[in-house]
Amino acid sequence: MIRLLSYNIRFGGLGREAEILAAIRAASPDVVIFQEATRPGVIASLAGSMGMKAWDASPRHSVGFMSRLEVSQHSWHRPPGSRRAFLELVLADSGMRIYGIHLTPVHNNWTEGWRARELKAVLAAVAQKPVGFHLLTGDFNTLAPNETFDIRRLPPRLRLLAWIGGRTLRWKTIQIMLDAEYVDGYRRLHPDDPGHTFPTWDPHVRLDYLFVPKAAIDRLRSCVVLDGPQVVAASDHFPLLAELDAS
Repeated sequence: MIRLLSYNIRFGGLGREAEILAAIRAASPDVVIFQEATRPGVIASLAGSMGMKAWDASPRHSVGFMSRLEVSQHSWHRPPGSRRAFLELVLADSGMRIYGIHLTPVHNNWTEGWRARELKAVLAAVAQKPVGFHLLTGDFNTLAPNETFDIRRLPPRLRLLAWIGGRTLRWKTIQIMLDAEYVDGYRRLHPDDPGHTFPTWDPHVRLDYLFVPKAAIDRLRSCVVLDGPQVVAASDHFPLLAELDAS
């Protein structure tokens, strides 16, 4: 069983290393996929404190990682049309491929179009990779179909941008994942729980996801949002923890 944590640590995590470390320790993960991991020194410190064998991060990329399991390879890929690179991580023993995602932020119809194009490019790149068990996880910065969004809870500047683009937001990015035969791990196991991951001080949207191919969904054992007051000071996102059968 592999415990996989996806965690947006906000602005590189500098100055909040102790709080982030406490949140990660409580999860006891084997692998952590970070978003906004733009401070390699922070990731190096966290990896050292957790006794992780492997880690990498770059100021040029949002997505980074650390792992207590041996990693056979990792690389960043930025498909044409994408604003950010995604991370490909291959675990040595199981051959599992983990794709770390961080799509364009801000909630309006323009940026939702960007996210849809980015995700299509990611899926096209993933389709060129060797066949085998894989998953996609990270901060998708969008809502799933039928989930609610209150535009009035946005900060004034972002509320204005949303209104200019049309007050009715057309969420379509997650539907692309579902149409590609991936299963929303959290929603599969918690059909009636909102699972809000953002922001930690007023959680009202679910932006962080784990997707598993439909054919391999039985490998997903659990998927939970690690919320609570002890995590609020660490970042603006709650981490998402999944347990998966790697064999």
